[in-house]
Amino acid sequence: MNPIVVILAFAAFVSLGLPDGVLGPSWPSMHLALGVALEALGTMATAMIGGYLLSSSLSGVLLRTVSLGAVLSLSTAGASVAVLGIGLTQSWPVLLLCAVLGGMSGGAIDAGLNAYGAVYFSRRMMNWLHAAFGVGSTIGPLVVAGVLASDLSWRWSYGAVGATQALLAVAFVVTRRRFDRVEAEGAAQARAAPATATLRLRQTWFGIAAFFFYAGLEFATAQWSYSLFVLERGAQPATAGLVVALYWGALAAGRVVAGFVADRVDPVHLLRLCLTGVCLSALLLWLRPLPGSDFVGLVLIGGLLAPVFATLISLTPARVGRAHSDTAIGFQISAAAVGGAAVTVAVGAGAARFGLEAAGPILFGTALLLLAAHEVVARAARVAG
Repeated sequence: MNPIVVILAFAAFVSLGLPDGVLGPSWPSMHLALGVALEALGTMATAMIGGYLLSSSLSGVLLRTVSLGAVLSLSTAGASVAVLGIGLTQSWPVLLLCAVLGGMSGGAIDAGLNAYGAVYFSRRMMNWLHAAFGVGSTIGPLVVAGVLASDLSWRWSYGAVGATQALLAVAFVVTRRRFDRVEAEGAAQARAAPATATLRLRQTWFGIAAFFFYAGLEFATAQWSYSLFVLERGAQPATAGLVVALYWGALAAGRVVAGFVADRVDPVHLLRLCLTGVCLSALLLWLRPLPGSDFVGLVLIGGLLAPVFATLISLTPARVGRAHSDTAIGFQISAAAVGGAAVTVAVGAGAARFGLEAAGPILFGTALLLLAAHEVVARAARVAG
């Protein structure tokens, strides 16, 4: 494997995590600056994830017509424009357009690199690749905390992230042919099946459900926990920002650890153990039986979710067949986009009606559904095998 390709793939996943890590801690300041309600975070998430859904669902077709190097170059450039636009605009409608562009860019990068990694990377490498996303998401809240502690506007956080993504876009433009060469080497290994054929596989639909609930839990937990801690439970902003950063840090560190064991343990048993722990941790976040136990629950959720996404992606080619894997992974990434938006909106709606404490039972219920979806996927794979 070309080391330049590996390094840039990891850098791209760091860049994917940065905007997610910045959004939640910025939102209490952002919604006031733009004159929108607190629950409008759900609207922004819907716009962002709508764009993500569009590009990721079409990734199978896109990668059959446009080279991966070109997709990564254009998408990172688009992500930079979107993030800088969010940081500069005073208009809520313009911000939503930037969110759509950012989502489209992120979806193309995510689906393209996941489809690539599912074929060329081991489960160990896939976990480490997704750990890079956690690194970016961990850096994001720390950037916001540093900016706000310096009495600067939240907009500086988006400026810093946008500038970083612009540099990455330049790197992809310069090296795009390296991805094209590696991609071409494996192009003859399998003939891509039509999307309609992939959708006829029940394993595809069960996988879609698992990714829907996974991303809904990961994204909504990250975006609403800061507001829950500060606005509802009275935590200090610096403390809440640190705990959210630790959530993302646990997600990243857990993926690094999972990379060392991923090729040595049964992936289905690993997922079952982690998802059971996620349910218990979500219960801890909700009920908070002891002072600070909700902080512990949040960090545990991040750590236990760590190997889930990458492991499910790595299992996809074996479960649906190589000819279906690129398209199936595109649909799974799309389902993740929908789930992230749906659960985030659900928490926002619950907060508007019942208060921010509604986040607890919604997140716990999502964790239970994720565990159930995994068990159905595993059973379907055994039957199909």
